[in-house]
Amino acid sequence: MKRKLLPLALGGLGIGTTEFVMMGLLPDVAKEFGISIPQAGHMISAYALGVMIGAPLLVAGTSRMAPRNILVGLMLLFTLFNTLSAFAPNDTILLLSRLMSGLPHGAFFGVGSVVASRLAEKGKQAQAISMMFSGLTIANLLTVPLGTYIGHAFSWRYTFGGIGLIGLLTMLALYFVLPSLPASKTSNIRSELKVFSHLDPWLIFLITAIGTGGLFCWISYIAPLMTEVSGFQASSVPYILMVAGLGMFVGNLIGGRLADRLKPLTACIVLLISMSLTLLLIFFFSGSQIMALVLTFIAGSCSLAIASPIQMLMIQSSKGAEMLGASITQAAFNMGNALGAFLGGLPIAAGFGYTSPEAVGVCMALSGALLAWILIMRRRAVALRG
Repeated sequence: MKRKLLPLALGGLGIGTTEFVMMGLLPDVAKEFGISIPQAGHMISAYALGVMIGAPLLVAGTSRMAPRNILVGLMLLFTLFNTLSAFAPNDTILLLSRLMSGLPHGAFFGVGSVVASRLAEKGKQAQAISMMFSGLTIANLLTVPLGTYIGHAFSWRYTFGGIGLIGLLTMLALYFVLPSLPASKTSNIRSELKVFSHLDPWLIFLITAIGTGGLFCWISYIAPLMTEVSGFQASSVPYILMVAGLGMFVGNLIGGRLADRLKPLTACIVLLISMSLTLLLIFFFSGSQIMALVLTFIAGSCSLAIASPIQMLMIQSSKGAEMLGASITQAAFNMGNALGAFLGGLPIAAGFGYTSPEAVGVCMALSGALLAWILIMRRRAVALRG
């Protein structure tokens, strides 16, 4: 990894940790505040809502600022509200601090994607973006399990204090290591918002939200799938999640290289079809523990492999508003999270078993691939008319 991209990867590490560690800390938070697990689960929803709100609001109109200054400001918010989470006196304050700590998430990855692509060698822009997302994959592999252990063994407050420390280190790294890129002199909020008047960014938003929703159909219910269908002990689930995290790390690197070798839109179609096939195999073969583990790794790989191509695609489709467009993609990922968890849960509630979310996931991933094909056809038609 190039030294100048390390601050972006470190920011991805902190963001990935705070996003996913709460899922493992819900029992500890619920016990301390005397609330139910579903009530504690609102902390996860609050963070996702913060991502969706903050992605456009914190980026719109900032293109005249130097990108490094934007990233430092975003990480300041991240550090402040994650530290506040560590000292929250009640569940209401924790809920609000989780909402606020989600605000910089999409904006950081959006601005960071543009910065990484500008710092990259020609033809290696997607690989540079994947270096930023490598921090998020390392979080799933190492710091999320570690933070969960600390929360169980000592206190969940120490976990969020540690996340605040990662935020502080990221701010310093951004200031002293990340090169200073010039701000745009011509862009303004009116010209940036024109990106929403074009169809292509909306199609990319839907490709992301619906297509990646297929992944979240699977991972949202991975624990009961592994215990009730594959026959693993509940104590094995954290290690199974580490297998998924390792897959995410490998897939992220593959996705960056694939998007540089192929066109980003073509890479998205390939990866969404691969995701649908993997989910179909999970549906049929989760009864085998060996197959379940192999497919967990492959599904994890598919999940992060698409991150760099979809970001590159949005950047190319948002000329004049690249940072805003790239941040909107992060809001779409979180919408996919919500859609996948909701739609994947419907067949379980109807009594169809814990493999049924994968059937929904196959449909969502294929729908995303279909939308990507429609975008290709649309661009060909526009080129012919031009």
